[in-house]
Amino acid sequence: MSTAQVPPRWFVRSAWVVHRFLYRVTGGRLGLWQPRKGWGALRLTTVGRRTGEPRSVILGYLEDGSDLVTLAMNGWGPAEPAWWLNLQANPDATVEMVGLRRPVRGHAATGEERERLWARWREVDTKLDAYAALRPSETAVVVLTPR
Repeated sequence: MSTAQVPPRWFVRSAWVVHRFLYRVTGGRLGLWQPRKGWGALRLTTVGRRTGEPRSVILGYLEDGSDLVTLAMNGWGPAEPAWWLNLQANPDATVEMVGLRRPVRGHAATGEERERLWARWREVDTKLDAYAALRPSETAVVVLTPR
């Protein structure tokens, strides 16, 4: 297994801030993209589990038929990402992609489905297993199904 080195947390968080800023100031013209080299970027809006308010995040995704697949990795940090905790509390959400907005329902892939989808992500990032090993718990493979 290859070793993986994650950038410092301040760098990862700064990149997220800049990405969201570009999306916001361009009215969504920048920041999202259709899959290229295997993956794309979408905007997921969940309902805050504590506030009940909409919470949005930009995530990488793969297409799997009509489903969209992402990883609950939190920049490979140890904590679960807030969007994943929100989605577990209320699985109904909305995704925005280039030229498309649709309601989805999220769930964690398990068993064979998880293995198959993890293997697809591994094709995109050959260091996936090494990055995942940096986390104290298994990284959820999250499936967003149209509703």
